[in-house]
Amino acid sequence: MPRSVNVVAARARRKKILKLTRGQFGRRKNVWTVAKNSLEKGLLYAYRDRKAKKRSFRNLWIVRINAGIRPYGMSYSAFMGKLHQKNIDLNRKVLADLAMNHPEAFKAVVDSVK
Repeated sequence: MPRSVNVVAARARRKKILKLTRGQFGRRKNVWTVAKNSLEKGLLYAYRDRKAKKRSFRNLWIVRINAGIRPYGMSYSAFMGKLHQKNIDLNRKVLADLAMNHPEAFKAVVDSVK
């Protein structure tokens, strides 16, 4: 009796991966083994960098808040400490936006902390 192989499922699996690697350069888009490796590595990078993106944005917000608070004679750490003492619940994203785009509103927050 001849060996039975489920070619339909195997082809569907390969097509799914080749579809996901469309737009890549060279053999990464059309050679099965290269495309499979490239896709797996790309998915690992995507997972890792979703976490790294959160870290880098937090760093950016801290830099912006620090730059916005320095003209008022305070450091970032002192400002954040006083914010928490006064129970002002503004997160770093909002504070950075205020410091950059709405300096008068940021000044009001600084005055309420001092």
